[in-house]
Amino acid sequence: MATKQKKKSTCSKTSLSASSTDVFTPSDSSVSVGESKFLLWPEWSDAVVNREEWDLSKRLKPSFKDPGGKLSLPPSLKVHSWKRPTEFIIGKDPTVVENQMTFDLLSPNDHLICCELIRSIINEIDIVWMSCNCTSTPQDGWRPWEHIYSLSKAEKGHVPLYNRYGKYMVRLYWMGSWRNITIDDSMPFDKDNNLLLPASTCQSELWPMLLAKALIKVACTNGVTEVGKEMGEFTFIHLLTGWIPEITPIKSVDSSKIWDLLQDIIPKFKHQDESLPMTNPKIADTAAGIDSTKSDNESLLPEPNDSFSGTPEIVVCASFHWVQQPKRPISLTKADSSEILRRYGLYMLYSHVVRLTRTRTCPLVAPPKPPPVPRWKLIRPRRKVKVSSEPKKISLPKPDQFIEVTSPFVAYPFKTSRGSIPELGAKKKAPGKHIHGCPLMSIDEEEVTTKGKKKDNDISIDRPPTAKKKPVAEESPAVVKPILQKTWVDLDDFAKSFQTLLIFHKPHIYPYHIKTSHLKSTILPTVSGGVNCSGSSTHSLTAGSLIVASPECPEVRAPHYLCVDSTQPSQILISFSALQSWEDTTEKNLIGKKTLGKRHPELIVQPHSWTRLESQPALLVIRANYSKAAVLNLPTGRHVLRIYPNAELGYNVHLCSKTPFHFGDENTIMPHLTKESARFTEQALSVFGALSKVVTSFGDEQELPALRKTLEDTVCPQHIDTMTPYYRKVFNLAVFQMVCKALGRKLTAEEQFAVQALTINASLLTSDPEAQTQTLAEGTELQPPENWKDKPPTDQEVNASIIQQSGFIGHLVPEILNAAKPGTKENLHASRILSDIWPKIEANVDKHAAFLLWYIIEHSAEKAELYPCVQDESTRITFADYSVTLPKTTTCWFLVFRQVFDVPKEMLLAPMVFSPIRNFLLHVINNDTGKETDRVFNRVVPRVYQPNKRGYTFLGEVFTPDVLPAEDEWRLRLIGLKEPLPSVSSETPLNVFSVKEFQDYYIPNDEDLICRYCVQVNTTEVLGTIQFQTSNQDVFVRLSVLDQKTEVAANTGQGHVIIPVFYFLANKDVRCTDKKNQEVSSTQGHTYVVQAEVLHKSWDLDESQLAFVQNLKLKEEQQMAVFKPEDLKPSSISDIPSHDSPTSREMSLDLTKANWKLRVVIDESKAEHVEVKKDTEKIDKIKSIKMSWEMADPGRHIRAQQSRMRHLEQMQRKENDAATSDESKDPDPSRSASATGLTPSSKELNDNLCFLDRKFPHLIRRTKDTPELMDAQREVAKQNERLEKRRLYELSRENVLKQFEQLALNHKELQQYQVGVSESIKAQARKNEDNLQRLYKQFTGHKFTFLRENSAVEKVQPEDVEKPSTAQQPRKSAGKKE
Repeated sequence: MATKQKKKSTCSKTSLSASSTDVFTPSDSSVSVGESKFLLWPEWSDAVVNREEWDLSKRLKPSFKDPGGKLSLPPSLKVHSWKRPTEFIIGKDPTVVENQMTFDLLSPNDHLICCELIRSIINEIDIVWMSCNCTSTPQDGWRPWEHIYSLSKAEKGHVPLYNRYGKYMVRLYWMGSWRNITIDDSMPFDKDNNLLLPASTCQSELWPMLLAKALIKVACTNGVTEVGKEMGEFTFIHLLTGWIPEITPIKSVDSSKIWDLLQDIIPKFKHQDESLPMTNPKIADTAAGIDSTKSDNESLLPEPNDSFSGTPEIVVCASFHWVQQPKRPISLTKADSSEILRRYGLYMLYSHVVRLTRTRTCPLVAPPKPPPVPRWKLIRPRRKVKVSSEPKKISLPKPDQFIEVTSPFVAYPFKTSRGSIPELGAKKKAPGKHIHGCPLMSIDEEEVTTKGKKKDNDISIDRPPTAKKKPVAEESPAVVKPILQKTWVDLDDFAKSFQTLLIFHKPHIYPYHIKTSHLKSTILPTVSGGVNCSGSSTHSLTAGSLIVASPECPEVRAPHYLCVDSTQPSQILISFSALQSWEDTTEKNLIGKKTLGKRHPELIVQPHSWTRLESQPALLVIRANYSKAAVLNLPTGRHVLRIYPNAELGYNVHLCSKTPFHFGDENTIMPHLTKESARFTEQALSVFGALSKVVTSFGDEQELPALRKTLEDTVCPQHIDTMTPYYRKVFNLAVFQMVCKALGRKLTAEEQFAVQALTINASLLTSDPEAQTQTLAEGTELQPPENWKDKPPTDQEVNASIIQQSGFIGHLVPEILNAAKPGTKENLHASRILSDIWPKIEANVDKHAAFLLWYIIEHSAEKAELYPCVQDESTRITFADYSVTLPKTTTCWFLVFRQVFDVPKEMLLAPMVFSPIRNFLLHVINNDTGKETDRVFNRVVPRVYQPNKRGYTFLGEVFTPDVLPAEDEWRLRLIGLKEPLPSVSSETPLNVFSVKEFQDYYIPNDEDLICRYCVQVNTTEVLGTIQFQTSNQDVFVRLSVLDQKTEVAANTGQGHVIIPVFYFLANKDVRCTDKKNQEVSSTQGHTYVVQAEVLHKSWDLDESQLAFVQNLKLKEEQQMAVFKPEDLKPSSISDIPSHDSPTSREMSLDLTKANWKLRVVIDESKAEHVEVKKDTEKIDKIKSIKMSWEMADPGRHIRAQQSRMRHLEQMQRKENDAATSDESKDPDPSRSASATGLTPSSKELNDNLCFLDRKFPHLIRRTKDTPELMDAQREVAKQNERLEKRRLYELSRENVLKQFEQLALNHKELQQYQVGVSESIKAQARKNEDNLQRLYKQFTGHKFTFLRENSAVEKVQPEDVEKPSTAQQPRKSAGKKE
């Protein structure tokens, strides 16, 4: 948990080395990486400053030079020369601070105001001065020169002195800590001899330019991404104070939200109460800087609210900037914003930060009170009615919503190429605008001239008029503030013209805060890891070390975790500072250039759960080029968040809150998640407290009913109004189980009766509470036994149950009701028993209260809707660690962990590995099925594990790097939701293994087999791991285990494959005898073969490797032969290099050739019972067959060899005879001489060729028996044959193309025919529809005609109801009518 901040001194407590370096060389200060160069300054230490030797002019002649090189300035400031203070201050000794009461940075720097960088420095120094010194005394306020150290001790209120050596140390806040920025006193000048750094009105004062130089030096690390902006989101207020900047964009649509926010954080303007006496002081406050003479408008200034009295805890600012994209026209919105700003005395082209001091909802001038109305006019006042023909429209007046803006550049006469900007008249002032302020009395020195002219070394040639006044006596300088003008800006205009709202939070106002940082360097090792709650993790650099950040260092993406557990809504202020690489700092100006970082620095905050693989949407994303903060609002409850910072060169994360929180890595956060949440504990204690009050007042007749009602309201779930019998029954059982657990035994009869009286529940004695617990958990009612379900009860059973129930109702229930009623004898007895039990329960109130609430939740039907605290328990976890020591080995692969875990019940598990070596892999295998748990990005997926017989094996393999890490601990963490976790099946060591390793060259074959090895086991069962790897990582390999030539396990991989778990059983037959039946049963033994094979012909060899493999094949042929050829005659194959045995070959393996390695890893305790050797079954079988032939017919092999040699000699003789006949025709004697007879060497060569022809027929090119002369006729014939084949191919191709064209044409015609048929069908359907409509209209017309005729006939017909023949009368009347 983040510890509360205590008051500390300004000195850093970081232990630094005692040595300090006085002289720096450029080679020690920076290292160029590509085009980027970054300097990391050491953390500030008062001890180092106090030990510093400042003045070394006696020992060293040259002045001190900045180790970071010359200062980089914006393009608008052209540097012509650099000068030391003694070169441009003449006639007076240079001083760092001359006037310690006040300063003026505005009037002497008119030529620098057009530069945004210098304008921001001057403006933000004034803002900090106003914010810190508004109500403080001169001794306690903020002084800008106190950031500079030279020839002085590090203490509060020190005054730096001028150092002739030119070395100064500036204390600025950067990347999460105060840093020591070392600078020199060389100052830049332009060609007109104007100083390009801000100066004060005191000519010999150096602190403004020294402080500005250090600020610009740090600002050069800021990468700006927007074109046309020099500063971006960089603020000097953060450097000077360490306040955390919360940057929020301002949108006109969100003006109401901005107004509500400003109403809460800055003071409100109020009129003075006239009833109170006016007490205007005549003497100004020295700290507040209020003038002794007040203007007319000063009476309108409000008195600050009590809540905002003193130094403000939050400083609110706003900024506007002009960003013009290249080759784009100026938008109307920008033009409107510029016009709005001009009305208030601000200018869009001269962007800067303004401070927001107050809000106003009333007129500046209080409206006059209406005259008193005579009393006689109050009797029956006559209402004035205005008669109008148009409806009245009630127009609501716009509410007064104004924001007071403070800036030194309000109505400032900026100088441009066309002259100064004219001040706006009174007519152009916005409504409600009010400007007030007091001019600063300039303190100038007498100009040093020679012969009536100015010296060229003056700081500024053109002084403003205010700087030419006569100086005030130095003995009593006036106490005034810097020039800060104020104006009131309408809320709508504010939202349209300002782009950014900056809220600076002071870290010391937050009781809980913590920070962590990571800065990459090419000198110091990378520092990362979890941060405990009492400190921060940062680089600890010595004062003399200059560390350079390198973009080539790999990015560290280890996330941090945040746990917030509160019963109230909480706010976490998260500050993110990033260091990003960008363009060169030597030749190009840093400020105003675009960043070159590959990724934009960002910080992502999102909910996290270790038992879930999928990521959740981000709650907060901060993208920052320098430093930016945001407020994370969290509702009530426990939240676990993952904070993922990403920056190229370094970052700093600072968290502040008024709510306790935990921050760090997994090892820091997880222990806090094993407990109940704060809301759960609060709910449990409230239920237990209400129950304890009932027990305490169990005999009080007046308080007991109200306490029981309070208890029901506390226990009652949130989704129901009153307690139902179901939840009342669950609560009663929970109380009973809690009492039993607290006492650690079963309750006696009297104790059970007391608990029944407490809960007013008589059912606890009628049935077993454990059975009722199981029934409630299953959500069902108690069921009768199986043999009673369909059996009708007898009369005796019915009478017995009636008697039992009547006895229960008539005796037990009245006793319990009497015991629950205060004042009775039974109540006193039960109260006495409860008073004896309850102190034992209250001895561990947290444990028993949690058990009570957990019981209610787990045994209720609707768990999620009972209490709000149930939602927090989704973040609760439990875990167990299993750590081993990494072995000191030189192999590239080894097994670090293998253990079998038994799962007692169904549970959700998420394995996690903490390894100092990044290249590791965790396997989880179900030993019953042999299936491996899925992995995503080499991480085992969390899933629900079911109980099994043989458990689950967790296995960790590691690929070692070239250099082993310093840490030697490898840890496996099993994370679950509830206890118990899986248990270890055996107590054997976790990482003590015996490795049987084999390696050899790869020899291709027709079966694509790489190797085959037999595994023999002499014990009952051995757990083994098989790993195989090849020298070529692109080869697809299949590793399998065969048992009796049947594949029982297999796995595939590329360059590396592993079978994590395999149980080797005994190879011998196992016989068992049944003692009862005296039967002997036997099981067949196991024969295991481990083989590896190449898939998809993926292992290709080059020519040199193929030649090497041929030699290996010939050697293997010699080893496989039963009778060696050298027994009969010498062979030329003896020249081939050979090895004595496979073992000797493995020892002298050439790693440049294609090779492989096989490893079988077993427990060291069972290494003697396992034997692994090369599989020679096939070779041994062939040899045994040949030997059996030789034994059956001795000398058979010799006779066969002799017969073969005779056959070869005959064949050779025939070839020689044919060659002799050809030589007789050939007059060349050389050929005849060379073909006479066979030499021994030729016979051996023929034998070898025959051997190769028999063994490698696919490698030998076949030719004809007799050579044929290739003449012109044969060449023409072959050419004609090739042309004929080509012609036939082209002809067949044309036929195929014609067929395709015909098919396409037929298909097109078929489509056209189908379209025509469809159109005809539609036309016929439309025609039929028209006919039907026409017939329908005719039918309806006839029908209406017929109905009208019938209605007319009925009207004419006489009404004669009395006639019997009613059916014939209409006919007659109708006939007569006709």
